[in-house]
Amino acid sequence: MPKILAEDGHVEQVRQAFATYDGLEHLRVRRHADLVVVESGEAQDPIPHARFRRIAAHIWVLEMATHTSRWQPSGVRGALDRLIEALIQDFGWTLSRIV
Repeated sequence: MPKILAEDGHVEQVRQAFATYDGLEHLRVRRHADLVVVESGEAQDPIPHARFRRIAAHIWVLEMATHTSRWQPSGVRGALDRLIEALIQDFGWTLSRIV
């Protein structure tokens, strides 16, 4: 079964949600295949924070970066807007600026 790809509109949805909160200006959002990736730092050496993986037309899963930059499932799945809020509200500490 082919992957359902993330779209530019999904990236914009995450960007707009982040823009409504103070302290998230350092984050970048990009898409890669079925993923919407949240990262910060230098473009040539990004620091991963979280990513949303599209698994069906309207179902996404939230994955978190570990301290070794590997990916771990968060156990949260559902609509993208719900996952964005879960990331900000429940896992907000993972979005902190890393210096």
